[in-house]
Amino acid sequence: MARPEAGSDEALLRSVAAGDASALTRLYERHAGALFGYLYQLAGDRMAAEEILQDTMLAVWRSAAAFEGRSKATTWLFGVARRQAHNRLRGRSGPETIGVPLPDRPDQGAGPDEVAIAAAGGTPVAAAVGRLPDHHRDVIALVFVAGLPLADVAEVLAIPVGTVKSRLHHARAAVAAALTAQEVPE
Repeated sequence: MARPEAGSDEALLRSVAAGDASALTRLYERHAGALFGYLYQLAGDRMAAEEILQDTMLAVWRSAAAFEGRSKATTWLFGVARRQAHNRLRGRSGPETIGVPLPDRPDQGAGPDEVAIAAAGGTPVAAAVGRLPDHHRDVIALVFVAGLPLADVAEVLAIPVGTVKSRLHHARAAVAAALTAQEVPE
């Protein structure tokens, strides 16, 4: 295996594995925006996405030595982020309420979907994407929000590239159909 260039993401991960906190800071600075965008699409909530991003960077700090260089560092980072998101969001029924008094009435405010759509400008496209199944939203977020190539998306999701292409096609078709039903030009 070729030795990573100094300053490359792969070299930074090796430095993180050796305990270099400044290397983790540089990785964060390089990738936080794309990771946050992806996590926000998964979580649908800014605060949750920020927490998952912090969980992700902590997991990178703890497991950088597990990076073997068989994939790109960015692919590995998005894989860590995806696992952290699914761990946090799995079975989530709402915010943690231990020690917090619950109100007598349910909150009549906007739910997470409405807040996410409003944060995205309330666009019909955002609403249509928000209604996609998780496996289609994952692909949309990794391709269009994170900007990963299809091969990297396949690696992050541990599925064949053909499946990524199929899910992307079906997601686009579903969004187009939703926009057509609303008579919004594509």
